[in-house]
Amino acid sequence: MANILPKAKQVQIIAALAECNSIRSIERQTGVHRDTIMRLGVRVGEACQALLDEKMRGLTSNRIEIDELWGFIRMKEKTANASLASLDYGDVWTFLAIDPQTKVIPAFLVGKRDLFHAVTFLDDLAGRLTNRVQLSSDAMQAYPEAVARTFGGAVDYGQIVKRYSQPVQEDQRRYSPAGLVTIRKQVIIGQPDDEKICTSYIERSNLTLRNHCKRLARLTLAFSKKLENFKAAIALNIFYYNFVKTHTTLRCTPAMEAGLTETHWTTENLVDAA
Repeated sequence: MANILPKAKQVQIIAALAECNSIRSIERQTGVHRDTIMRLGVRVGEACQALLDEKMRGLTSNRIEIDELWGFIRMKEKTANASLASLDYGDVWTFLAIDPQTKVIPAFLVGKRDLFHAVTFLDDLAGRLTNRVQLSSDAMQAYPEAVARTFGGAVDYGQIVKRYSQPVQEDQRRYSPAGLVTIRKQVIIGQPDDEKICTSYIERSNLTLRNHCKRLARLTLAFSKKLENFKAAIALNIFYYNFVKTHTTLRCTPAMEAGLTETHWTTENLVDAA
């Protein structure tokens, strides 16, 4: 495919995929068939996964926030259970970590919201860090055991526990967030700084990813039909966020702020590396 599709067209397509354009909208803009766009996106996304695995090493972060971002493959979990669909269909969660200081995303994992995937994600994250960190998360039940298994006692870990009210009407519950009633911080492991137990940065990062990855947009037809396509799209967008997109508060890319690269990558550089 790389020998057929001109490089300038590949760069245009990858930039559009990383800026929340759907496959069919890119087809209309570029005149390239949607199947070709899909194959290019998967190929580059898988290469981005390998590049992130290689480059996100030896990080000197002092604080890390983690969270999970919901999505689905082909159909939502309720429908998948009712239709006895494949295990690759239904709800899927993207585990994400962020350094609040450099804004870099050092690790992510696509899977189910359970202990197995939490342990896998945190084990990968722990292997990329060189310092003892303060770790913050929401109150997901699997996290305390997963953190203990992967970091042991070499971490200062605290949770944000939020309690929400429930809307009375069903239609409001579907389209509006529940009201926040209380927020409580609790220490799980070590001696975290209570003032720095926070998930605000990772929650804002979740919003950024939703705004840049069309497969994560809510109430649209731009969802993934295959798990491998979803994983490739997430990897592409996280690499683009870390190495290509200038962060407005940093005035450089997160990877530059974290000391992972000295130069500002372009989309063309990304395509060349892939």
